[in-house]
Amino acid sequence: MSETPLSPAPELFTWEFATDPYPAYAWLREHAPVHRTRLPSGVDAWLVTRYADARQALADQRLSKNPAHHDEPAHARGRTGIPGERKAELMTHLLNIDPPDHTRLRRLVSKAFTPRRVAAFAPRVEELTDRLIDGFAGKGEADLIHEFAFPLPIYAICDLLGVPPEDQDDFRDWAGMMIRHGGGPRGGVARSVKKMRGYLLELIHRKRGDLGDDLISGLIRASDHGEHLTENEAAAMAFILLFAGFETTVNLIGNGTYALLRNPVQRERLQRALAEGDTALLETGVEELLRYDGPVEMATWRFATEPLVIGGQRIGAGDPVLVVLAAADRDPERFDGPDVLDLARSDNQHLGYGHGIHYCLGAPLARLEARTALTALFTRLPDLRLAVDPSEMRWRGGLIMRGLRTLPVEFAFAPGGNGNDAASGT
Repeated sequence: MSETPLSPAPELFTWEFATDPYPAYAWLREHAPVHRTRLPSGVDAWLVTRYADARQALADQRLSKNPAHHDEPAHARGRTGIPGERKAELMTHLLNIDPPDHTRLRRLVSKAFTPRRVAAFAPRVEELTDRLIDGFAGKGEADLIHEFAFPLPIYAICDLLGVPPEDQDDFRDWAGMMIRHGGGPRGGVARSVKKMRGYLLELIHRKRGDLGDDLISGLIRASDHGEHLTENEAAAMAFILLFAGFETTVNLIGNGTYALLRNPVQRERLQRALAEGDTALLETGVEELLRYDGPVEMATWRFATEPLVIGGQRIGAGDPVLVVLAAADRDPERFDGPDVLDLARSDNQHLGYGHGIHYCLGAPLARLEARTALTALFTRLPDLRLAVDPSEMRWRGGLIMRGLRTLPVEFAFAPGGNGNDAASGT
């Protein structure tokens, strides 16, 4: 008998791929689990798609986060990482450094994300959530991305950083530029990054004379007490917490809500549990939403510091490596029924927020925001439904993040809000 011919490799990074990348990732896991490809930016990189390989790669210290290890040709220079961060001198943050500097900076910032501090922030997240829903509850329709999932984490992270309320709408505008242009030309994002840097440096100067209980004040105190935190490091840390801390949560709330609307049995199961005051399904459900269609499609850039082997494939020194979290979290070798949404899934060691020393620092806050948002949406708007056919939904093109452009919904009138306070976030 002749062998069945191998099906052709799927085309990656098209708009069709962005809509549903999972069939392509299934092909790669089976036929080319560590796959070299040219990215839309022109950079050649390795994609790691199997769970076991992904988990190994995320913890492998031979894969550096420092772009200095990238053996980049001229055509690829500056095309990795966040647009504009290099020119804006914002490179010295947790996503671009290795130990010992990473250990030092993470220790400083982790104080803002302790379980106690995150729990203390819960009432503020609930207040923001209710005010945002109040803003559209009387209309019977909304775009849940721009009216809810986007502003909630922006205002929350601004509060944590210590951005004054009167300045938070500027941050919302800059962050909106990143959301709108994240998958397109890098210039618009770079301009917003430059504006953020200028503002953060100015805010750091202002706060030196009036320290509070916020994160930026904490970074200043650490610097003043001999932790050797430079002004650029403080600005870069504040920047990356804002940048990484809002878009992942936007996508977690947006993708999660969309998945629940597309899976009515699971959605009704969750609503029954919430009505009975049972939060256990909500806890496991958020983890399942992170696995099923999580906010981060690929882990941020890594660069081989020496030749190494991943999944039987030799990787050259200087080569970029992208761990595809979305592919690993649907690996049938690790998860039973990986393409099925099961809110009660118990054995769920997904990689949605990474693994190893670069595990997402803000994950506890993101989980809190997601639990609060989903509870409020499906309790206050019990008949929430899509306002368009799923075929009309559009995903933002991009490499690292996975999120919807819009999420139009309809629902019955929900009394209880004044509809005016949400825009200010205060």
